[in-house]
Amino acid sequence: MIEIHHVPATRGVRPIWLCEELELDYEIHPVDFSAEHRASKEWRAMNPVGKVPVMIDTNADNLKMFESGAMVQYLLDRYGSGRLQPAPGTPEHAKYLQWSWFAEATFARPLGEIVNHFREFPGEETKEDVVEEMRNRARLSLDAITQEVASVDYILGNQFSAADIMLGYTIMLCEKYLKEQLPEKIRPYWERLENRPGYRIAMDIH
Repeated sequence: MIEIHHVPATRGVRPIWLCEELELDYEIHPVDFSAEHRASKEWRAMNPVGKVPVMIDTNADNLKMFESGAMVQYLLDRYGSGRLQPAPGTPEHAKYLQWSWFAEATFARPLGEIVNHFREFPGEETKEDVVEEMRNRARLSLDAITQEVASVDYILGNQFSAADIMLGYTIMLCEKYLKEQLPEKIRPYWERLENRPGYRIAMDIH
């Protein structure tokens, strides 16, 4: 059994979505997302920086993980049987890794900084020019994805992969934290992702 300690609409969406795509048995454990609980010794023993998600694989001596992208890769390698990623060591797999890491290390970073900025500097202390610079970095990442999927269904071509799961979650964050709607050219790609049953279950959309 895969246990995923999760708060709705946070990065736990990624391993949950993947479990749905791979038809893996998993169980969601809701987490108190209050600052007090996340700073508690109990939760810091689960995740040393107090964030979510946390995943435990009871089939692997209760292996515990607390980084969503690493969870996705682990589940693929242990349970995927070659599904949703190209063969390791191939140029296609290199591209898969590039976009998977891009989703978090480059694309999600400025969006996370927006969240942190508003949390740490509420009200009049918030610097709009700083936030706009973060939005511009997110827009640049969005443009890069838009160019890649201009003539194909998914980021690696016409085959859905876990790289789309990684990117899809971050595109969802863009819809939330950018002022404008997503560019028209990326909407077909995004609609394909958000209409997948696995995404809708992970986001608890009925």
